[in-house]
Amino acid sequence: MPELPEVEVTRRGIAPHVAGARLARIDVRNPSLRWPVPPGLDAVLRGQTLIGIERRGKYLLLEYAPGWLLVHLGMTGTLRVLPSPEAVPVAGVHDHVDLVFERCVLRYRDPRRFGAVLFHPRSAGDILAHPLLVSLGVEPLSDAFDGARLYAGTRGRSVSIKQALLTGTIVVGVGNIYASESLFRARINPRLAAGKLSRPRCEKLAQAVRETLAAAIEKGGSTLRDFVGSDGKSGYFQNEYFVYDRTGQPCRVCGTPIKQIVQGQRSTFYCPHCQK
Repeated sequence: MPELPEVEVTRRGIAPHVAGARLARIDVRNPSLRWPVPPGLDAVLRGQTLIGIERRGKYLLLEYAPGWLLVHLGMTGTLRVLPSPEAVPVAGVHDHVDLVFERCVLRYRDPRRFGAVLFHPRSAGDILAHPLLVSLGVEPLSDAFDGARLYAGTRGRSVSIKQALLTGTIVVGVGNIYASESLFRARINPRLAAGKLSRPRCEKLAQAVRETLAAAIEKGGSTLRDFVGSDGKSGYFQNEYFVYDRTGQPCRVCGTPIKQIVQGQRSTFYCPHCQK
């Protein structure tokens, strides 16, 4: 957490404020994130215009002429749009990096510091060749992800379909919450071996993944603990979960109590009646 929908909500929220804007400076108060914030970042990007903001998996890609800023929100990170630099609130202990533009500030906050703010120079090649991105699977909301792709990626795999979704090598960005929700929508038991899924069931699951993620984005993502969007508002997709974090509660479809198991040290939630 945050997962792909929360990152996409953040991207859509900040883009209208800063795309095409000139970066006045970068204030790094604490460089000790999951990977250290590169020294000298301000000197490289000061005065540069932000060309655009894209997303790859759970990474935000802020493009400048010299290269790209890679921002990962980790487990507790947020990237918020704050007022003009003259009116920006005093930074708190968990506010580690500010991207100061002429009309607003993007503030990176991360209490647990599992996120990252990195730089990929254009001289190092295309951003998608970055070591953190090069092995990622296809984007779940792109035309490249469908039942055929999911079927091909699961052949011969004995790992559970839930864990196969989480690896990010077949399809990227389907984290723990949305894997459980997608499997419920497709009526697939999360313990089923990935390689045993038929082509029709892969078609159904691929569609369920797309529908689940799209619905979560529309609702502003999920706020379980720390996540807020770029405007500081919480998401509310958690109010519509079918199974996630609903142990013992009645299934919204059949009334059977939702069960919780552990797979790969992650909690999985499912309906034992609907997901046989």
